[in-house]
Amino acid sequence: MVTALVVSLLCAGWPGDEMPLPVTVKGPEDLAFKSAAERQYLIFNLMVSGRLAYERGEFAAAADKFEALLRVPDVPPSVDAAVRPLAVLARRQGGGSANLPAAPGTASEPAKPEPKAPPARKLLTLTGTVSGGGAAGPGGAVVFLKRLDAPTPRPKPGKARTVLQKDKRFEPRVLAVTVGSTVDFRNEDPLFHNVFSLSRPNDFDLGLYKGGTSKSEVFETPGPVQLLCNIHSSMIGYVYVVDSPWFAQADAAGRFTIKGVPPGEYAVKVWHEAASKVSETKLKLADSSPIAVSVDGDKGAPAFVPDKSGKPRQPQLGY
Repeated sequence: MVTALVVSLLCAGWPGDEMPLPVTVKGPEDLAFKSAAERQYLIFNLMVSGRLAYERGEFAAAADKFEALLRVPDVPPSVDAAVRPLAVLARRQGGGSANLPAAPGTASEPAKPEPKAPPARKLLTLTGTVSGGGAAGPGGAVVFLKRLDAPTPRPKPGKARTVLQKDKRFEPRVLAVTVGSTVDFRNEDPLFHNVFSLSRPNDFDLGLYKGGTSKSEVFETPGPVQLLCNIHSSMIGYVYVVDSPWFAQADAAGRFTIKGVPPGEYAVKVWHEAASKVSETKLKLADSSPIAVSVDGDKGAPAFVPDKSGKPRQPQLGY
């Protein structure tokens, strides 16, 4: 039930909903008093009229009054605490759900700014030249980078590449691919070829296939793969499988370009078919200044070109 004070005020002719209050304003002090009085009147009027509607069972009207009161700016916390439970209950009894502002002191904290990502490090374009390679020259050398100050990321398999068999030669003679890549071996001669390799664990045998057709092989293990043909002993080529995303092949003059290299410390490695081992140069890359590397040419010609069983060919056949 409403308090005796409220009953006595209503019986004494409380002004009700009339606004503004009939207060004479002659100066700033009067205006300040009138504003404060009207604020208190509004709070009290909404509080009492909402309570009376609630007790009459007019729950929707009570909820409207209580919700309006709770939206008054800077409503005293004690008033909010007294009215808020009734506002929720009235709206529920009226068949709806309350739409209330946040209670004083429970306003959500301002969202913290997202931490800024560290600035991306500028990627380098590495250019350079390879020297060496013996009588064959540096052309076809495979240059690749391995990080020394961090793990080298595993490269993604590249798109399928093609090695032609044309005029009883492999074209290109050397092809560099990343691990997991597929190489298509296409026969463009008007005769049969049988491409194979004894380079374990990347050894394979494609069998006989005629001109105008092709067969493919996936290379999963890094390192050199020597290509041979079981019919034509003069045919020799290489696939070099790279386990780094940063690699290139030198042109005939030994020039190469590797893009997208993060600054850091690297081992620059070079493979060449005429070298008995991969050469290595350690460098700290901070800019795109050109580099120079070299590779040996100390690997002699093989004593014989094997067939796919590993046995020497019969040179008198003239293949």
